[in-house]
Amino acid sequence: MLTIWGRANSFNVQKVMWLIGELELPHLHVEAGGKHGGLDEPEFLAMNPHGKIPLIKDGEVAVWESHAILRYLAASYERPLFWPAAPADRARIDAWMDWAHTALQPDFLNGVFWGYFRTPAPKRDMPKVEAALAQCTQHFSLLDGMYDDGRHFLLGDHMSLADIAIGTHLYRYFEMEIDRPELPHLAEYYQRLQNRPAYRHGVMIPFDDLYGRLDF
Repeated sequence: MLTIWGRANSFNVQKVMWLIGELELPHLHVEAGGKHGGLDEPEFLAMNPHGKIPLIKDGEVAVWESHAILRYLAASYERPLFWPAAPADRARIDAWMDWAHTALQPDFLNGVFWGYFRTPAPKRDMPKVEAALAQCTQHFSLLDGMYDDGRHFLLGDHMSLADIAIGTHLYRYFEMEIDRPELPHLAEYYQRLQNRPAYRHGVMIPFDDLYGRLDF
């Protein structure tokens, strides 16, 4: 059986849990990291020497890093709509996945969510937070424009791994008490995601217990 290690309220774990739900894969979820610990255990480090989550083991195959896991699962379980076989189609998806990982996630997750939400108020570097939030406004406004043509998902009528990599951000972005521009198309997209059981189960995990905590 497929096994995944990671705490349910971890952002990168949520990407993987969302896809597992979409693929309806039987799995065992082992809470690990944060208060659950376990990342420095020899058995865990033998599978992932970096001691990070998420980690999956599928039979004898261990895979770490969230986007590597997404690609592995989509390829292994033959769901071509998520990550098709044609190199040109994969490249379109990969480009957005890489953008999410190298631009959107650093500015939002690291700059805003960690810099503001998870940092105790006296320790916040507000100029850095505001600069990151300004970058996020550009990123999410760009995404809002992508849906101006009525498409349902980022690259058309079908969900792909690009939606997983990007859509995971939206629960926290729209539910946090932060300044946001009016993004009607992105808000409609977020509503469509909320209608998916796999998104609600895998991503919409309350995060109030993380407020002002850097030690979780």
